Amino acid sequence: MTTAPDYSQTELIVCAASKMLADKRTVFAGIGLPTLAVDLAHRTLNRDIELIYESGVAGAHPEAMAEGIADSVVVSGSESVVSMQALFGYVLQGGNVDVGFLGAAQIDRHGSLNTTVIGDWEKPTVRLPGSGGAADIMANSGEIFVIIRRHDHASFPAELDFITSASPVAAAESGDGIQPQGHGVSVVITPLGVLQRADKFGELVLTHTHPGVTVDQVKEATGWDLQVADEVLSTMEPTVEEVRLLRDEIDTVRLYLR
Repeated sequence: MTTAPDYSQTELIVCAASKMLADKRTVFAGIGLPTLAVDLAHRTLNRDIELIYESGVAGAHPEAMAEGIADSVVVSGSESVVSMQALFGYVLQGGNVDVGFLGAAQIDRHGSLNTTVIGDWEKPTVRLPGSGGAADIMANSGEIFVIIRRHDHASFPAELDFITSASPVAAAESGDGIQPQGHGVSVVITPLGVLQRADKFGELVLTHTHPGVTVDQVKEATGWDLQVADEVLSTMEPTVEEVRLLRDEIDTVRLYLR
């Protein structure tokens, strides 16, 4: 397959994410890059993938790209629409979601996510949207994929400014409440490469670097001593067809591609 000559960084990470979905079935995806990755995977690698939206839509086949979970297009062609209580109570908490696909502002070495606040709680630098359904998705999905647009010490700190969605490690350390049934974060796709976490109670490990990126660059951009796989692979570059699909059929208005 021919490599696209002019792909963007966003297209690179979306294509890398879509390949990770080749053998997955049910994906609870957030709006934005996760949705693009699922749509691309459905068109190229996995016709059986089922997309679930937080608003209560399961088996989504939107006629156009959704601009929010309440966008009417998410209902078009869907296999079922249920209440949010039923979606979270029966579909998600019932253990029927293979992959929860999330974004985050910060992520730590064990895969806890921060989508609440950057800086001090009382006088923050930035206040973020908060959890939404992410804490439940983290706890109850079989595994979690994360796409993050930055890879630096601010986004990958040694300690999060706030834990919005706790990893199994953070949940176990707290000793409070019911422990999550899911694996937590298993894959993180960043502008520099791919980190993976095979052990439910282990740390993220660098497994792939993007073309032109070195292992040392990824380690230097991470706020802790990042573990590195014995063999670090190179991410496959987007093909001409993948880029065409993203630009001409999926995100035609360039809402998320940039």
